[in-house]
Parts: sequence; structure tokens; C-alpha cells
Amino acid sequence: MLKGKTAIITGGSRGIGKAIACKLASMGADIAVIYAGNTEAAEKVCRECREAYGRSAKAYQCDVSDFAAVKETVGRIKADFGTAHILVNNAGITRDGLLAMMKEEDYDAVLDTNLKGAFNMIRHCAGLFIRNRGGCIINITSVAGIMGNAGQCNYSASKAGLVGLTKSVARELAPKGIRCNAIAPGFIATDMTDNQADNPLLERIPLGRMGGTGDVAEAAAYLATAAYVTGVVLRVDGGIAM
Repeated sequence: MLKGKTAIITGGSRGIGKAIACKLASMGADIAVIYAGNTEAAEKVCRECREAYGRSAKAYQCDVSDFAAVKETVGRIKADFGTAHILVNNAGITRDGLLAMMKEEDYDAVLDTNLKGAFNMIRHCAGLFIRNRGGCIINITSVAGIMGNAGQCNYSASKAGLVGLTKSVARELAPKGIRCNAIAPGFIATDMTDNQADNPLLERIPLGRMGGTGDVAEAAAYLATAAYVTGVVLRVDGGIAM
């Protein structure tokens, strides 16, 4: 279904990013994993894509908040794979805290990685997609960007910004055959949500459980192949934000 395509996944060494990388590889895509620090984990994902699915896969360490570093990394991916067809902006961090006590650097760090990082990746991949006369961008936002969440004003702001970025990019690049959509996960069982087990919001999930990384990966697989879908924010949240 995705044979002959190359997919770039940021934050691809673990959790949701890993699940998406493996899912797209299972559909025939070659995989470029961008990661921040855990080389061993990123290489393990690439090895799984190669051995389990027979795809080409390579890991690239990059701070997505660094405009110049992203440009250089996308250039390396182009040199290695020839081009790219799918971009999944999944890299994200949290630095939670109450608004009245939040440090400026904690606000800036989250916006820089979660929102500016997505812009940097789109900005430097857009040329590849335009030359290909088509492309698919999937931004991983969050229900926190739709509902807000106490103690996460920085994270919620970054994820709400991703919704606006998604819709603007979708409108701007649609004439070039490039689609841009977003996925808004709810409470998904990952390393990032280990400290959420006692969160009272879990009781408000209509389906009565946390989601899995595979649930988000299935949504990414749909958006990667849905040729007439753009500008959409697809919630994968068990109904909590309905």
C-alpha cells in the first residue's frame, strides 16, 4: 500500500512514534527515524523495520527545535533515500507545572519542540513534497490542545498551535497535492503517561480505558492513505473530548 514511499517519523524511537514507524513499515514504506537522544532505542526500531518488514530504515539524531539542524537532517535523508513522501511530526516533550509557578524556560522548551519543531520539519520537507507533486503530513497533537488541561498550559498551547498549523498548511499546500492532517490522542499508555494512572480524567473516558500506541498507529495508517482527506483533526481518545 505504501511501497516505494519513504516516511519520516520524528520522536520515532519509542511510544507512539515507534508504533507508527513499524505500522508504516508493515505497509511497505521505508522509514527514517528522527530521535533526540536514545540511539540504542532508535536503532532497535530501525532493526525491527528491516528484519520484520523487509524495509530500509535509518536513524537520525536531531533536535527538531533547531531550524538549521533540521535542514541538515532532511538533506541527509534525501541523500540516503532519494526523497520523502510522508512526514509524521510526533516529537514532543512535557514540562508540567501550574501557570503561576511555571518557569519561562519550561514554557519555551515545550513550544520550541512541540510546535516550532513541527514547523521546522514541514518547512524543510515541503520542497521535497512539492517536487514530488504530492505528500502527506501528519501532526500528532493532543486532546489537551482541544480541551485544555490544568498544569499543562505550555503543552496545551503547543498542541492547540499544532491544530492551527495543520489547517493552515492543509489550505496552503493542497493545490500542490500535499495533504496535512492531525491526530489528537487522548490518554495513551506510553512512558509519557506513566504518571497519569491516578488522573481523575481517566474516569471520564466513555470507552472506559486508556488507549494503546497501536490505536494511534492505525489512525496514522488511515491518514497516510486517505487521498481525499486533508485539514482534519482525528481524535483517538476513547471519546473523552466529544
